[in-house]
Amino acid sequence: MTGHPPGPLWTGRASNRVQWLLAGAGAAFLALGIEIAVDHAWGAGIVALLMAVIGCLAAGLLILFGTLAFVHAAVTVDAEAVEVRCGHIGLPRRRIRLTDVEAAEYLPRITPQQWGGWGYRWRPERGTAVIVRRGEGVELRLGDGKLFTVTVDDAENAVRVIRTHLRTLAH
Repeated sequence: MTGHPPGPLWTGRASNRVQWLLAGAGAAFLALGIEIAVDHAWGAGIVALLMAVIGCLAAGLLILFGTLAFVHAAVTVDAEAVEVRCGHIGLPRRRIRLTDVEAAEYLPRITPQQWGGWGYRWRPERGTAVIVRRGEGVELRLGDGKLFTVTVDDAENAVRVIRTHLRTLAH
């Protein structure tokens, strides 16, 4: 068993069931690529057939893994850092040390449209974000002036815990 630094520990998640539909589309492209490869005659038009098979397989893999990475996000706050892990294997992952955080804000409504869609997003005027669904989230203002935003359930309590740790660090 591993311990965590002294002070409150907070964990939260955000999920998006719509991403499963997109993952299903990726699986369908994979199945189509396999179907084309197995059931079609390779004798006539081999270049076109190869392009169709490779295209379907590539599109399927990109859609499948790209969407599964953002089906959910898990956020952990302890006395040292805020860590965000995405998808079932925890990638992409971002760990922000609290010594690098100037402020934390609760955002009651974040939408994918504000960030240009779901996923790990970057906008020059807004910073970086992990957006897995619309709704509440946390915005961290970092010491270098950049912002990091993540959608997560119970974000208001996450901000309280972060602020508690920031006050402790300030003393």
